[in-house]
Amino acid sequence: MADALRHILALSAFRLQTTQPAARHTEVSRPLPARPVRIATRASPLALWQAERAGTLLTERSGTTVDILPLTTAGDRNRRDAPLGDSGGKGLFVGELEAALSDGRADVAIHSMKDVPTVPPEGFTITTIGTRGDPRDALVAGARTFDALPEGARVGSSSPRRRAQLLFARPDLAPVPIRGNVGTRLAKLDAGNVDALVLACAGLDRLGLGERISQRLPVDLCLPPPGQGALAVEYATDRDDLVRLLAPAMDSHTERAVAAERALTRALGADCTTPLGAHATIDGERITLRVTLLEPEGDHARSVVDAGTDPLELGERLARALLRLGAKF
Repeated sequence: MADALRHILALSAFRLQTTQPAARHTEVSRPLPARPVRIATRASPLALWQAERAGTLLTERSGTTVDILPLTTAGDRNRRDAPLGDSGGKGLFVGELEAALSDGRADVAIHSMKDVPTVPPEGFTITTIGTRGDPRDALVAGARTFDALPEGARVGSSSPRRRAQLLFARPDLAPVPIRGNVGTRLAKLDAGNVDALVLACAGLDRLGLGERISQRLPVDLCLPPPGQGALAVEYATDRDDLVRLLAPAMDSHTERAVAAERALTRALGADCTTPLGAHATIDGERITLRVTLLEPEGDHARSVVDAGTDPLELGERLARALLRLGAKF
């Protein structure tokens, strides 16, 4: 019995010795601070506001610091009042920014989503960042509302979509091509070159110029373009570190609504020359998408509206519905 007890005690002591963790010596050093995320942007006042807003979101949500890299794009250099499609399309505003991503000068680029082609270049990803601003169009006409504009009023806008919808509602109006940043267009209005302007509500709000808005045009009068009011962030698809960094700054409602609108545009093969309006709203999981396609002179419009839960499927379904109505491009 004594020998058995000694054996049990010896075995217990062995187990205690072998199960206790061995002492470890570790050296702890402070991690080196991560370099700032470099944000490429156009150099216009509105674009800089958008880049700074995106940078603030990244700092607040992910704790990173940012550097802003302003660039002048072909669209900024081309000041002609010709419609955007006649000058090279939406790519005019993103080419130099994508070059900065490719050569390593920038990590991400910030755009207005409405200015971004629906099919990004190979190797790049485009998503939304932050919550969407007011997607509606704004009439800037002093104290006048749209219905109160005089017959023959000159309304400044180079957008084929705005031109067609204005003429559909008021064939008596005289749309006038006008280009330039928000300040340039307002200066042309103030100088009497036009009687009114139609601009994006979100741009005026972001520049602190909301008081210039005479009327926020209802969507049944002037349906906004896909993506208006949303900020886009573009980055190299293989940058998994950026995917993790950007995720906390995304808004799921904005992302789903814009995804539906852009899926429609992509399925139709539409671009900035197409008189196409699209506006998605979110209610829980349900997405309602409303679409209008017009003839260039506003003498005919095809409209469809439907709802679903999958933004890509919904956008493609409404594109097929427009084609069944005889839409041509």
